[in-house]
Amino acid sequence: MICSGSIIIGGLKKVAKVSEIIVPIMVLGYIGIALIIVLMNVRELPAIFMLVIKSAFGVQKVVAGGVGYTIAQSMQAGIARGLFSNEAGMGSAANIAASASPKPNHPASRGFIQMMGVFVDTIVICIATAAIILLAGDVGADNDGIAITIHALTNHVGAWGGIFIGLAILLFCFTSIIAGYSYAETNLLFLTHNNKKALPLFRICVLAMVMFGAVAKVGFVWNLADLSMGLMATVNIIALLMLSKLAIKVTNDYRYQLRVGKTPSFNSKQFSELANLKGGIWNGAATSEENNDTAGDQGTESTKT
Repeated sequence: MICSGSIIIGGLKKVAKVSEIIVPIMVLGYIGIALIIVLMNVRELPAIFMLVIKSAFGVQKVVAGGVGYTIAQSMQAGIARGLFSNEAGMGSAANIAASASPKPNHPASRGFIQMMGVFVDTIVICIATAAIILLAGDVGADNDGIAITIHALTNHVGAWGGIFIGLAILLFCFTSIIAGYSYAETNLLFLTHNNKKALPLFRICVLAMVMFGAVAKVGFVWNLADLSMGLMATVNIIALLMLSKLAIKVTNDYRYQLRVGKTPSFNSKQFSELANLKGGIWNGAATSEENNDTAGDQGTESTKT
């Protein structure tokens, strides 16, 4: 809680500076040790894949008539953990993406980068964790949460593995906390019309929740997170559906500029839906001549599409 407070009091810029140092180191280290473990146990991979398939789709329970229930359980758990891992469709990642300065300077380029984030989180990191646990065999039925991964890595490489995984997950958690705060700060300032007087009280509430999460039962914390994220996703998916037509137009604009050999640039004046943007957001990103050419060509392209 103290470490989180020392970072979030510096605002979004300090969060970004800390994250850009910690995240690459911990991700590469974590994936590296998982890859080593997979290579050490490569002969066991076919049996592990069969175990995953049988467990996920209830192949062993078909005769008993419980396959439907098993699949439903697996889907519920998978969706909940997937949302927690990559936040896809929840709207939170858009906050941090919008604070970046992408090259090329186009909103579609930010979207593609965020898609890569989902891939790394869910496919790469989660498969690495699954490999560490499943290849370790029996890690004890009494273990819960991160304790399972710690005991699994200890079985593979010895006592130092538990220390490594404990440190890695600590860093994962820490950066998740400060990143989540940065999202919340941005939205709080929007809702209060940039009134920063509310920030000190809000920071105290955030740190109180950090302390609560550290001492509460793991199952209760997961249930609370699932409920909160379910509500977020419900609201955000409605917004995504309402914005989908505009998103397709913006993406087509980006792809068209790439096809004709231009470095993609964006000007919101080309899109009637963005005519009321305030503060000069995305305006003037390209020269007027480029805007006219792109707008004319894009009209033809849109007709073809």
